[in-house]
Amino acid sequence: MCDHHDTLRSNNRDFQEIEKQLDRRHFLKKTSLGIGAMALGSLLSADKAWGAIGNQGEALNNFTQNKLGLPHHLPKAKRIIYLFQSGGPSQLDLFDYKPGLVDMFGKDLPESVIGGQRLTGMSGSQSTLPVAPSIFNFKQYGESRAWVSELMPHTAEIVDDLCFVKSMQTDQINHTPAVTFMQTGHQLPGRPSIGSWLSYGLGSDNENLPTFITLISKNGTGQPLKAGLWGNGFLPTEHQGVQFRSGKDPVLYLNNPDNYDGNDRKKMLDYLGKLNAIQHDAYGDKEIQSRMAQYEMAFRMQTSIPEVTDTKDEPEHIFEMYGKDSKDPGTYAANCLMARKLLEKGVKFVQLYHQGWDQHIGCPGGVKFKAKQTDQATAALIKDLKQRGMLEDTLVVWGGEFGRTVYSQGQLTKENYGRDHHPKAFTMWMAGAGVKPGMTYGQTDDFSYNVTENPVHVHDFHATLLHLFGVDHERLTFKHQGRRFRLTDVHGHVVKDILT
Repeated sequence: MCDHHDTLRSNNRDFQEIEKQLDRRHFLKKTSLGIGAMALGSLLSADKAWGAIGNQGEALNNFTQNKLGLPHHLPKAKRIIYLFQSGGPSQLDLFDYKPGLVDMFGKDLPESVIGGQRLTGMSGSQSTLPVAPSIFNFKQYGESRAWVSELMPHTAEIVDDLCFVKSMQTDQINHTPAVTFMQTGHQLPGRPSIGSWLSYGLGSDNENLPTFITLISKNGTGQPLKAGLWGNGFLPTEHQGVQFRSGKDPVLYLNNPDNYDGNDRKKMLDYLGKLNAIQHDAYGDKEIQSRMAQYEMAFRMQTSIPEVTDTKDEPEHIFEMYGKDSKDPGTYAANCLMARKLLEKGVKFVQLYHQGWDQHIGCPGGVKFKAKQTDQATAALIKDLKQRGMLEDTLVVWGGEFGRTVYSQGQLTKENYGRDHHPKAFTMWMAGAGVKPGMTYGQTDDFSYNVTENPVHVHDFHATLLHLFGVDHERLTFKHQGRRFRLTDVHGHVVKDILT
């Protein structure tokens, strides 16, 4: 204990009282745990005690793990951009081409197809479930001959860089639990998000910026997004996602107040750190250390944030590639460009949320509008990463929380229909680090209602994502309330067929 801390203790009655509470029982408990850990370390070999990888060939000779023994194996991905399309994009109108449905227009969906699956209350009360073929044209593109709707002309240009997974499945049929499930691995709030797990397991590549940053398209409508979707859950708070906003203050309460020059801010934080250190010595609460780390990060971010959020130095051809909205901060296009800049600065996980894909009525018009907002910028992001040599170790993910039904919710006409939620068959795509490009994985039936080949559950998706970062999903755990938790709960298999 330094002399300065001793002086603070002697002058602070509260801390004197705290020290009195550290009685013989607490002392024995703490020291016995420490001695026990030392004894265990002496009984086990070093590699077993600290979770070393073991012999995986010459490529691992110079492999370095962190204090958690991570990564478990050589990673393919160093960073990720997750383009989350909130609301449930219609796979039938975008990627899952079903030409045979034209002859089924207006006919009731066969009960044999539904197979007793749960329907939402919105369409479960309908007397009939009329089949609604997509009104949009589809074509095959690229050497991979992937089917893409006319609504996604820019995505059609990059299909040979994408791996479409058309056999996604989830357990949740309503938005809030489904989005929570996709982002945290559990339908109930309170669990750590994907980005928080990666931050906890792999740490940061830039001490001046958070490991995990969230961007939300401005003026979004539809299902609300809650901070718990990028929250740390029961992990230390330093691993929560930090939301960047458009406008003057990308991070709330980070900038100095008006008429304050900030010269004594560092002194204040240093003294606050000393007080927190004393409190940590007294209580042993790890959250105090997390709080200290967050204060220090906030101070460093005051200088790093203005630089990374300023896109004025981007050349004009980059703005043209992402689309005219890329000059309007907070739009989906601007956030895609921002995501690339954040990755260049060492941010490991950037999560983009774009709301409004929930088309229960007016699906053709709604999905067309959403596609127009996102298609060009999404494709530009892939092209931009590729031309900079970043796509080979950057994972990009596109998708929502579930898909849409083949039958129309509400009134059906030749030009208009609505689609309800559908959790048992939907499409996502992945690109970049360690993922096979120009591939379509999984198939659905003639109604895009059931998976007929290679089902991929949300837990499988999570297991595969972690695997690409060198993490064994069964071994990245955190003990909370007496049991060990993980992102995939007690499920999940790595989808090895889509990996290079």
